[in-house]
Amino acid sequence: MKKGVCSSKAVGNQYEALAAEYLQKEGYDIIERNFHCRQGEIDLVARDGEYLCFVEVKYRASGAFGNPLEAVAPGKQRRISRTALYYLAVKGYEESQACRFDVLGISPEGICLMKNAFEYRG
Repeated sequence: MKKGVCSSKAVGNQYEALAAEYLQKEGYDIIERNFHCRQGEIDLVARDGEYLCFVEVKYRASGAFGNPLEAVAPGKQRRISRTALYYLAVKGYEESQACRFDVLGISPEGICLMKNAFEYRG
C-alpha cells in the first residue's frame, strides 16, 4: 500500500471524527459515517431535528486553496446528491423525508458549518 494514500485516508478519518464530534455538540445525531456505494461517498449522515442531513467534510491546512466551504463544486454536489438518493432508497426512508445537504469546513481558523449548502442536483 502506498504511504501517501494510507496517511491521507487516516487524516481524512481524523477530521471526519472531529466533524462528527462538533455536530453532536450542535445537537445532531450521527447516523452513519463514510457511506459508500457505486454512486459515491457521503462523509456523514446525521439527523438535525426533522432533517436527515448529508454532510460533506472539507479540510484545508491553509487558506492558499480557498475556503473549505467553497470546495464542493457542482460535480461533487451531483455525486453527493445521487448517493443521498440511493441512501434513502436502500435505508427505506419515505419519499416525504425532509433532507438537507450541509458542508462542514475545517481549517486552522476553526470549524464552520454551512447548513443547506446546496440544493439537490440530479
